[in-house]
Amino acid sequence: MRYGLSGPLCKLFASFLLAFTLLATAPAAHADDDTITIVALGDSLTAGYLLGPDEGFPEQLEKALGQAGHDNVKVLNAGVSGDTTAGGLARLDWAVGPQADAVIVELGANDALRAIDPAVTRKNLDEIISRLKERGLPVLLAGMFAPPNLGRDYGAAFNPIFAELAEREGLVFYPFFLEGVAGDRSLNLGDGIHPTAQGVRIIVKGILPEVEELIARVEEKQSAAH
Repeated sequence: MRYGLSGPLCKLFASFLLAFTLLATAPAAHADDDTITIVALGDSLTAGYLLGPDEGFPEQLEKALGQAGHDNVKVLNAGVSGDTTAGGLARLDWAVGPQADAVIVELGANDALRAIDPAVTRKNLDEIISRLKERGLPVLLAGMFAPPNLGRDYGAAFNPIFAELAEREGLVFYPFFLEGVAGDRSLNLGDGIHPTAQGVRIIVKGILPEVEELIARVEEKQSAAH
């Protein structure tokens, strides 16, 4: 979502920094054969806008998974502030590297904030999903809703995209990434859009069962391969 890192140069720098970070962590992610690596591909809601090093979505999710008994799961942060579905598609090949066993796709909020044609959003997400499936990667698609101020027609075209793609492609699906957080001032930063660390904890708690389903799909795939 386009706040803070709003300039093209800042966004470009963030993309390069993310690329180097993912490349640097790739060997460690598969240090032992039992490791399951989930790449969280998203925007500022994934990147952890204005949050501390351990407060973002990927970091809190990995911790929660460990507490739930999934000590072998690593969650890599492939979030870039300001990214649209087009941006996620453009960097897909290097953002989701060979270390990935599964992907959480959290994109679309910036499309809605910029009132991008929902048909374009659908097409981009469809291509992202298709390319990930071609690689045999299980996908969890996180849904998003358009802001009400864009009107009923826009919402009617935008909001169903995620559920329809998830059903058609047989994806793990979480209907609304900001469930329990959106609209609550105490759980969001001053801009009213980005969650605080506590807000992220609520997001993680809500999405955890779907992430465990994603992990189960990875384990099923690995078992079938042996």
